Amino acid sequence: MPAAAPLLLDSLSALADATRCRMLAVVEDYELTVSELCTVLQLPQSTVSRQLKVLSDAGWLAARRDGTSRYYTLAFQDDSRGQLWRITRDQLADRPSAAQDVRRLERVLKLRTATSQRFFATSAGQWDLVRDDLFGRDFLSTALLSLLDDTWVVGDLGCGTGVATAALAPHVGRVIGVDASEEMLASAKTRASAHRNIEWRVGTLEALPLKDATLDAAVMMLVLHHVPSPVAALIEAGRVLKPGGRLLIVDMTTHHHEEYRQQMGHVWLGFGDDQMRKFLTQAGFGKSAVTHLPEDPSANGPGLFVAVGRKS
Repeated sequence: MPAAAPLLLDSLSALADATRCRMLAVVEDYELTVSELCTVLQLPQSTVSRQLKVLSDAGWLAARRDGTSRYYTLAFQDDSRGQLWRITRDQLADRPSAAQDVRRLERVLKLRTATSQRFFATSAGQWDLVRDDLFGRDFLSTALLSLLDDTWVVGDLGCGTGVATAALAPHVGRVIGVDASEEMLASAKTRASAHRNIEWRVGTLEALPLKDATLDAAVMMLVLHHVPSPVAALIEAGRVLKPGGRLLIVDMTTHHHEEYRQQMGHVWLGFGDDQMRKFLTQAGFGKSAVTHLPEDPSANGPGLFVAVGRKS
């Protein structure tokens, strides 16, 4: 406890200067650079830098480097500082300089956005290309997976080589990958070996190796066209879903590639929107929606749709 006394005295000493108190007031809610503080307080850089050092040494400020800039903000290391600051701030509130500092602070914050606003005003037509060049195209879909509930149990039904299984695993509580092909499951296990919350099970879509009401959500990715009776598979998916659970289906729109039957064992040449909605209704899903996905110019196959059904 004796070591705390000098710290408290240092805090009191730092607050004895009106300029330093103004400085703390403007960085209470925002991080500001030295040059921005100069603009807000209408003081030369030498004065601002000197006062920043006093406040930093007394433990009133936290600093963060961002590129070539250093940002300062108010920092409390203990409750005694918080109490001191609240009393000091109340004393500052009625001074004319406080209102002036607030107005200048607002202008400084607006200037921060001016450059980006000018960029987007002149580059809106090119922004997609710039973004793809900087960050690629996959980040958006990957980031949106974080909206999933991290307590969910999700079934990847007809998981194949585990692409969707591996993508889901970091964002939910548990994933159960089901496939009729042991060879596919072996590939999936290799792909997703880093994830410890995945279970693998051998089984068909018409007879899933899952108990009733096991899953919060389920996905069928490019698999339903292999099933002789889609309705039977959807009924089985509904059985293993909890009440209110969702089934997400991605598959091909109607096409005329007859060669797919022999080459890849396709039973169905895609599905129409009304056909898919009818299947989901027959399987007992109370609410459904079908949406066409944007076509990839580099893809050579049929278009794709996503259908979502909710278990009543």
